[in-house]
Amino acid sequence: MKNKRTYLTNASFTALAFVILGYVAKFYPASLTAFDSAIQTAVRGTLPSAATSFWTSITVLGNTVVILAICLALAFFFYKKQWKAEAYFILASFAAMGVASTALKYVYQRPRPSIEWLIDTIGYSFPSWHTASTMMIAGAVVIIINQRMKSSLSKRLLQASLLILAVLVAVSRIYIGVHYPTDIIGGWLLAATLLLAMFPYYDQKRFEWRFQSKQK
Repeated sequence: MKNKRTYLTNASFTALAFVILGYVAKFYPASLTAFDSAIQTAVRGTLPSAATSFWTSITVLGNTVVILAICLALAFFFYKKQWKAEAYFILASFAAMGVASTALKYVYQRPRPSIEWLIDTIGYSFPSWHTASTMMIAGAVVIIINQRMKSSLSKRLLQASLLILAVLVAVSRIYIGVHYPTDIIGGWLLAATLLLAMFPYYDQKRFEWRFQSKQK
């Protein structure tokens, strides 16, 4: 595709931003304290019960089992419609994010915040897996919707709803205390990097398969 180089160039920029943020988080964490603490305080407030109930419910949407179930259901639906490239794109997005996010946590080994947690969890803090995975899958579905649905208000509302839901999951990780805001930014940068890097290859394969009548 003609814009392949542009997408890969943009992916390299977001990857560089991710690496820089990760480097600072690992070797100079004190420099991020003021930024992280200010946002944590603003988001968490006094931990009111209504907000706690809302955010602890929202955060479940980013759990591995939930994201995997959503991806499998979408892939099955797309495949049944003979949208094979789209089905593989969703599955590849989940796999790439799962491997990259998990591996990078061990690279940076950032401890989780020392503030009160509202749920139990394990592992390192940077980048936020929930944030990265929900934005990655939401972004992939937004791309597919953009290609498959005719331009309309309902199309834009659906795309916006998916992105808002991904942002809500990210904010929930700050509220419940298991991630720093910079972990969230890292998750978004990682998702953007992978989407930008994967999209031109998916789009090329989609075009080839439609041309060869291998899919609709």
